[in-house]
Order: sequence, then structure tokens, then C-alpha cells
Amino acid sequence: MDASAADYLRAVVLGAIQALTEFLPISSSGHLLLAGRVMGDEISSLTFDVGLHLGTLAAVLLYFWRDWTGMAVASVTDAARHQWHLGRWSAQGRLACLVVLGTIPAVLAGALLDSVIEEQVRGAGVVGVNLILGAGLLWVADRAVVRHAGLEGVDARRALTIGVTQTIALIPGVSRSGMTISAARLLGFDRVSAARFSFFLSAPVVAGAAVLKLGQAVTGDEVVAWGPLAVGALTSGVCGVLVIRGLLGYMQRRTLAVFVWYRIALGVAVLAAVAMGAL
Repeated sequence: MDASAADYLRAVVLGAIQALTEFLPISSSGHLLLAGRVMGDEISSLTFDVGLHLGTLAAVLLYFWRDWTGMAVASVTDAARHQWHLGRWSAQGRLACLVVLGTIPAVLAGALLDSVIEEQVRGAGVVGVNLILGAGLLWVADRAVVRHAGLEGVDARRALTIGVTQTIALIPGVSRSGMTISAARLLGFDRVSAARFSFFLSAPVVAGAAVLKLGQAVTGDEVVAWGPLAVGALTSGVCGVLVIRGLLGYMQRRTLAVFVWYRIALGVAVLAAVAMGAL
């Protein structure tokens, strides 16, 4: 498929939107749905689905490469030395297991419900309502915490609880990072630790989505524009690293209020546009 300059520009715009909204608690699926309504769908959606997922996956792997390497080495070493006696495992080895545990609910829900959600709850009105509801949850969660645990406080119950909230984020407008950060805050984690664990949980989910979409692109009937796909992936990857770094620095000093008010403002604007027939 020959791609035009407009296709490459669209890839850059969507790549930047994906990076900002995947890691910030404001809903990537909701923003991309709205962007598609505004920009149109002249190019295969799989082109952007694959590219944007690969880009954000690269961002979280590259930014936390020391953590991923440490978890991988520790889990292999601990498994060889202690088998499944997890109480004897190192902190990094246990964290790797907890990331896997927290990922399982989203993988199961995605496999079972993705097509249903794609067909039934992709409306702009759904996005508007969920942006506002998610803002309320984020506001409460960020202020309800009474203690400040770090990643050493993650255990199987907390990891699974946070992981379950990722399943709700399959609905556009909810926000995967918003749900997981809110859950972690309600469970007592400080803001930076909540965000870091949210990022760790995102990698397997985004990787699974990228593999699924890539398989659909290769075997399906739609023609994939590989040039825009690569540009979208590069844009979302570079922007994603910058967003992760900026968010972690921001959360060391500030509350999540700015994201709450942004969600409310956008949600109200979307519902108004739907009421007027503009979306």
C-alpha cells in the first residue's frame, strides 16, 4: 500500500497521542477513538494498532531496562535455587512473579471480551461518561491513602487486585493506567510506586495486544501500510520514554489533580459534542 504524506503525518500525531495517553491516567483508547472520529479512517486501523502498541511497549521496556533485566535474572536464579518456595526468593524475583500474576486477569478478559467491547461499547458518549467517572475515582484514590508503601509492599493479593482493575480499562475512556494507579493508591502505595507498578503491568498487556494485532495484520485481508506503521511506532516510543520520565518526576512533587480536571473537562466537552451531533 502506497502511503501519502498525510498518512505519515497522521502516524506522527497518533503516535504522540498514544504515548501521552497510554502512560498518563487519561485513557489511550478513548483519545484514539475520538482522534479517529475527527481525523477519519482512510488508512487501515491495524497499521496504527500495531505501530502504536509496539512503540509504547518499546518505551516501557527501554526506560525500565535495568528493572526488567534484574527481574529476569533474579527470577531464573531464584527458581533454580529455591524452586517454588517463593518466600525464599529475592525481592526482584518475587516482583517478577507478581507482575505475571497481575497480568493474568487482563489477558483472560481481553481474550474473552475484546471483540464484544469492540462492537458494543465504542461510542463517543461512552468515552465521555467514563472520562468523568474515572476522574472521580482518581480524585478519591489519590486522597484516601493513609500510608505510603513502596514496591516492597506488593504481595499476591495486592498484585491481583490491581491486575483485576486492568480488565475494566478495556472499555474506552476508563484508562488502564488510571485504574491501576487508583487501585494501588487505595491499597496504600505512594504515587511513584503506584505509577511504576502500573508501568510494569502495562508491558505484558501491551506486548500481547501488539502480537495479536500483528497476527491480524499479517494474516488478514486489510493491507498494512508499513511505512506509517514504523513512523507511528517510532513516535510513540520516543514520546513514551519522555512521558514516563516526566510523569515519575511530576508525581514525586505533585498530586494527580491536573489529570482529574483534564478528564472532567474533556468528558464534558465530548458529551456536549455528542448531544449536538458533532461526534
